[in-house]
Amino acid sequence: MRALLAAFALLVAIAAARAETVTDLAGRSVALPANAQRILLGEGRVIAALAILERDPTRRVVGMMGEFERYDPGGYAQYKAALPAIAKIPRVGRGTGESFSLEASLALAPDLAIFGLEGHGPTPKDRELIERLEKAGVTVLFIDFRKEPLVNTPRSIELLGAALCRRAEAAAFTAFYRTELQRVAERLPANDANAPSVFIENRVGLATECCATMANGMMGRFVDFAGGRNIASALIPGSYGTLSLEWLLRNQPDVYIGTAIGSVAGGEQPGRIVLGVGATPDAARASLQRALQRTGIAELKAVRDGRAYAIWHHFYNSPFNVAAVQAMAKWLHPQRFADLDPEATLRTAYARFQPVPLAGTYWIGLK
Repeated sequence: MRALLAAFALLVAIAAARAETVTDLAGRSVALPANAQRILLGEGRVIAALAILERDPTRRVVGMMGEFERYDPGGYAQYKAALPAIAKIPRVGRGTGESFSLEASLALAPDLAIFGLEGHGPTPKDRELIERLEKAGVTVLFIDFRKEPLVNTPRSIELLGAALCRRAEAAAFTAFYRTELQRVAERLPANDANAPSVFIENRVGLATECCATMANGMMGRFVDFAGGRNIASALIPGSYGTLSLEWLLRNQPDVYIGTAIGSVAGGEQPGRIVLGVGATPDAARASLQRALQRTGIAELKAVRDGRAYAIWHHFYNSPFNVAAVQAMAKWLHPQRFADLDPEATLRTAYARFQPVPLAGTYWIGLK
């Protein structure tokens, strides 16, 4: 009898686990599989988020997009050295949602697909794709580190913690994240009329023309939270867009921030700012100085006054974005945040929540 009761209790527990339902960040009601073991990633860089929850996320990932090694070769090389199995994970696409292969994905028999609200893989707009995955028995879960990063980062980690049965690990990270974000919020006045104006130049060196930027989403949200006024927010409704150089010169920002898509592992990259794994402060600053010599950018008062900075581009889609917010807060309000140490925040985050060490420079100033 006891054995029958124990077996019944086990079946009830398994059924309850399978019946757990969450609301994902696309607002969808999702019944999670019990302890998903075959995971498909809509972006390879989500590996870093999974690593917050378990030190070897590659053991559950059966397929992923290939943008990690293409766009962040330094970070990918670091992960490959620590977790060689990442190189053997089949790629189901390159770097765009259009390149995602449904057929290759289904052949891998995943039980859970993790996609983003925006980005380099499938999004909620790909309704037919989602329907076909679900009809094949694949649960689709949407997370977000990009569209509304500061709101959705802890929510995304909580969803991943539920999906991977790693709730305690998720709770430890979200507690750390919210504490570090609060260290910025508590020192800033609400609706500051004297907030410095900021221009973010997106993906410096990718194109010759100016001026790609981030607005209502991505790092645009970092500027707002850090006590700045993003000059693109009122002009560009979405997460990113372009301003003309002529407009920028007429509406000069107090502070310039460029996002760095160059990397040490990327080889010769004229015009790009180099940050990330392996980058030294001297090399990073030199690459920033070169990038600021371009026609128009060199004429900005923020550049002439030395209020010009660069930040690792991949923070726009990273659960460690809180360190970037702290760095911006120090740039925008140096006296108010004189004792804040964003590097220590990032170093602690890597030590506690990553299988790889912090080994590089992730932001730099002109001075």
